[in-house]
Amino acid sequence: MSARDWDATSYDRVSTPQVEMAEAVLERLPLRGDETVLDAGCGSGRVTALLLDRLPEGHVVAVDSAPSMVEHAREALPPDRATVLCQSLTELTLDEPVDAAFSNAVFHWIGDHGRLFQRLSAALRPGARLVAQCGGKGNIDAFRRLADEVAAQEPYAEHMSDFKGPWNYASPEHTEALLAAAGFDEVRCWLQPWPVTPDDPLEFARTVCLGNHLKALPEELRERYAQEVVRRSGAPLTLEYVRLNIDARRSLVF
Repeated sequence: MSARDWDATSYDRVSTPQVEMAEAVLERLPLRGDETVLDAGCGSGRVTALLLDRLPEGHVVAVDSAPSMVEHAREALPPDRATVLCQSLTELTLDEPVDAAFSNAVFHWIGDHGRLFQRLSAALRPGARLVAQCGGKGNIDAFRRLADEVAAQEPYAEHMSDFKGPWNYASPEHTEALLAAAGFDEVRCWLQPWPVTPDDPLEFARTVCLGNHLKALPEELRERYAQEVVRRSGAPLTLEYVRLNIDARRSLVF
């Protein structure tokens, strides 16, 4: 399956739950205010702006693989304080190492976490910290099962019989091992339940949760499918998010 682009405008509008998650992650990142920090998977730039608030004399290198997100972030962020790059994080290459790395709601979209952590390690100066959060083991399991049940029925089944999502909802133990192998120490990973009840259930589900499902369908079936999944989920729609938190330091000797 090829990587999908996003509707950056819709994501920016419905991503308040992700912003709230990001605020908790930013609280874990110690900053003086003059550093250069990598935002690994900057999305629309809404969270990057919060990171810039923590860096009154610093700079952000914001990276995303989705062209629409990069375009939106470039328009939203001050160009003298944020460098926005369109790159895959598994192929990340920076001109200079950064002082810290931050990421929110991104890593579960990447299948190869080993390669991801290797590239992040290479982007960080020795001793720099990585603070991140993403979907972890068990994330929105019930919603995804329901989406699969609807996908197995006609008229969707003929288009989705081979559907396999890109998600990588990892365990803390496996993540800690991959981080250590990539050159990180002081590694700590843990799961955190984070239920979300979106203000606009259909737009949130369509944009955030079902984008890859909808890509597999012909355009004339996409809205019908999204509406059916949300309807069967009940009201109000509550998504049982499980967040994988990551704190680690780029080793001084790796």
